[in-house]
Amino acid sequence: MKQSIRHHKIIELVSQLGYVSTEQLVDELNVSSQTIRRDLNELAEKNLIRRHHGGAASPSNSENSDYSDRKQFFLSQKNCIGQTVASMIPNGSSLFIDIGTTPEAVAFSLLSHKDLRIVTNNLNAAHILLQKEDCQVTIAGGVLRSDGGIIGEATVNFINQFRLDYCILGISAVELDGSMMDYDYHEVQVKRALMRNARNIILVTDHSKFRRNAIVRVGNLKEVHHLVTDKALPTELQHYLNHSDVNIHICNTL
Repeated sequence: MKQSIRHHKIIELVSQLGYVSTEQLVDELNVSSQTIRRDLNELAEKNLIRRHHGGAASPSNSENSDYSDRKQFFLSQKNCIGQTVASMIPNGSSLFIDIGTTPEAVAFSLLSHKDLRIVTNNLNAAHILLQKEDCQVTIAGGVLRSDGGIIGEATVNFINQFRLDYCILGISAVELDGSMMDYDYHEVQVKRALMRNARNIILVTDHSKFRRNAIVRVGNLKEVHHLVTDKALPTELQHYLNHSDVNIHICNTL
């Protein structure tokens, strides 16, 4: 494989996952660890990645990817997660739908349901569900972000007026000790309100979030009732959840 192609693939993987280990890159690109280390050093010198012992991270690892980029990452996996969650939601349910491209995939998968009552701070999810005449959509007030998310103190106060059946919760990163992490302090306050006011919390996340880092703690995985993802959990995280009440659902993307 040509060096230019390797470099492109490394940058793409780092952008998607936030952090990639040297071992992962060796397996993915089928080259020696020495070759990968040279590649990483060259890319770091150009500020295209940030070099870490044992791997590489995005040069702006404390910030989330642009919405347009995130929407394309792991598209088939997100659709699979959406379909799996939809199969868990009865007709006539009430739901919070959180900010994020994976919650939006859930919204799309709910289009065949009947008589749903939705409260959301995600304008994109609301727009998807407006196609359904029998779906009641209530949008939270607050500060509108460029990605269609609504956040702020007014959003939290609005959400606190409800008690709904389900919360479809998105996340930016999950650490191996079960910590759920995100990038924006104000968004995290909204997520906590969603969790407090739902009878059942469904965390939706593709496997890349188990290798990313973020800076603000949302809570712990043991606080959710269902975790829906597209691949087996990292071993440490699986062990952590083995004796918990969290139901793990791994969708089949094949």
